[in-house]
Amino acid sequence: MRVPLSADFYARDVVQVAIDLLGTELVRRTREGLTSGLIVEVEAYLAERDPASHASRGRTASNEAMFGAPGTAYVYPIHGRHCFNVVTEAEGRPSAVLIRAIEPLAGRPLMERRRGDVPARDLARGPARLCQAMAIDRADNQRLLTSGSSLWLARSQQPGDMLPIACSPRIGVSRAQHRYLRFFLAGHAAVSGPRKVSSCRWLRQ
Repeated sequence: MRVPLSADFYARDVVQVAIDLLGTELVRRTREGLTSGLIVEVEAYLAERDPASHASRGRTASNEAMFGAPGTAYVYPIHGRHCFNVVTEAEGRPSAVLIRAIEPLAGRPLMERRRGDVPARDLARGPARLCQAMAIDRADNQRLLTSGSSLWLARSQQPGDMLPIACSPRIGVSRAQHRYLRFFLAGHAAVSGPRKVSSCRWLRQ
């Protein structure tokens, strides 16, 4: 059974939540069917002193979800596609974890139909690609991920927890590029950014 992660899981320091999300499973249920994927790459965005965070300029209509309860979905549009984040820490503290890449598990044929003719490696490798593969869009913004209804995260039976974890600077940000807040399962084929660890730091080997 894919039991949703509890609110207590998310109501912790965003960096620790980001690390602990590696090897968990992102699950999506729609009328088309159920899809899921092993989370292999994430990025943390801090509640304070993080100019790369969408909440750094204060509370707005577009980033309202970031100020919600821990375990809330924050989905924002980018170049006609979407990126999916999970809100962490206490309500009112706008920290979140961007889910950057997953390894497809359940419902792979459905993901392939949604993505079209793309290389197998690119099916859900990258935040916008995984949202397209999992049919996640702005309608899922502010959805409570702890309910286990149509979108949630769960413990996985896959062996992701056996792989080493590395961290590096975040990808594609124009501010605070020096911060090592991107975490990934080192060497995993589904990781969207550089998998070489020459410029990274090891968290688990």
